[in-house]
Amino acid sequence: MIISTKRRWLLLAVVSAGLLLITLDNSILYAALPTLVEDLGASSSEGLWIINAYPVVMAGLLLGSGTLGDRVGHRRMFLIGLVVFGAASLFAAFSTSPEALIAARAFLAVGAAAMMPATLALIRVTFDDERERNMAIAVWGTMAVVGSALGPIISGILLQHFWWGSVFIINIPVVLVAVVATLLVAPRDTPDPSKRWDLLSSLLALVALVGLVIAIKETAKAGPAPAVIATAVLAAAIGGWAFARRQRLLPYPLLDFAIFRNRAFLAGVLAAGFALFAIAGVQLVTTQRFQLVEGFTPLRAGFLVAAVALGAFPTAMLGGAILHRVGLLPLITGGLALGAVGTVLVLMNFATSMGLLVTGLIITGSGLGAAMSVASSAIMGNVPARRAGMASSVEEVSYEFGSLVAVALLGSLLTAVYSATIDLPAGVPERARDSLDSALALAGEGAETNSALVTAASEAFDGAYLAVMIVVAGVLAVGALATGVLLRRHGPGSALSGPAHH
Repeated sequence: MIISTKRRWLLLAVVSAGLLLITLDNSILYAALPTLVEDLGASSSEGLWIINAYPVVMAGLLLGSGTLGDRVGHRRMFLIGLVVFGAASLFAAFSTSPEALIAARAFLAVGAAAMMPATLALIRVTFDDERERNMAIAVWGTMAVVGSALGPIISGILLQHFWWGSVFIINIPVVLVAVVATLLVAPRDTPDPSKRWDLLSSLLALVALVGLVIAIKETAKAGPAPAVIATAVLAAAIGGWAFARRQRLLPYPLLDFAIFRNRAFLAGVLAAGFALFAIAGVQLVTTQRFQLVEGFTPLRAGFLVAAVALGAFPTAMLGGAILHRVGLLPLITGGLALGAVGTVLVLMNFATSMGLLVTGLIITGSGLGAAMSVASSAIMGNVPARRAGMASSVEEVSYEFGSLVAVALLGSLLTAVYSATIDLPAGVPERARDSLDSALALAGEGAETNSALVTAASEAFDGAYLAVMIVVAGVLAVGALATGVLLRRHGPGSALSGPAHH
């Protein structure tokens, strides 16, 4: 079916709005977390689960929803996802306990998982020309960066005027407009009933991911429970093994592991994961550090981490425009390496120079923007159209997995290093060791040692922040090295020529 140019780009605008919502909800709670934890009385572990319930459930369901989209039609999946997302936003806004909010975030993830592969699959089937498609995918990838960056700013603005539930209420008007626009401009795609959707595979993937996240969180805690770690690792291993075994036996697997033999595809998947790990990690710990140690408002902290998006936006657009000339290697490997350099600049200057800190964040964003925008092209350009749903699911799992591991690992590492290194003044209760929030609350109660406690807690938190940023820089360096090896023989364009292109 021939689709007019105007309708193609209108469709891109609609699916980009859907993606913006999904990525916004990944980061919108970073700046709101201190307020949320206080209002709902959540523990630091519940705080991390409020953030993580969303990417965990989404990553578990994404592989299945891509194949389900191939079966029932990507347009229908996008519409179903929008409706579920809108309803879940309403539940989240009016949650009265940490448990209710965690459940609402998991429900939000079901809607996001239905929508997300459909956004990329609709682009893949609508844009036939490779150069035009690379540009459309670059716009799509840029929306992921913009959504991640806008999250903390929007929540900062809303928290200045409204209660924390407003960060979810704003999704609803966007959902309503997107539903109407999708009905008007999205092409009616042909469902393929021969594609089998396997619920059990999705559930096994979810078990593996939840086990992995619990294991990471527990290991990074001060005083971890070995029995919990062992059980979680066992669940992750059994879930992962059973998932892989089932894929080999199914005539229509959710994930055909053969697609990873394509080096450009694999490099794109790794780049997406590494980039999101760095963006989520830097945003989460930087918004917390500047609110709790420097006394920034959520809005000011949100604007600070928006420097990442400021750097990412131009390079993401440029990457899509020049990919056909320069190829994947300089954009993906060079982008991750530049991100590592920016992170080093941040960790050297976060406590001394605001100018150099912001410069470091912009440089980090510039590198990651270039890598992310063309990672999508590397993935979608190296699979046949019939694998569009599967390929887009794999990409989004790597996005979600990156931010998921960042929050689980770096959030827990931040707390663990803080707890282990704080030098409590005499007479201060041990609970000040739990988190910086606890120490500041105790200091606010008028303890005689409050200024000494605030100083000790802030110094310990800065040490923890430094440790987290060193890990981020190291991970980006490993990412640059791995993708450099995979792409060393790759020429211009997004598709890999030769026998590796299935």
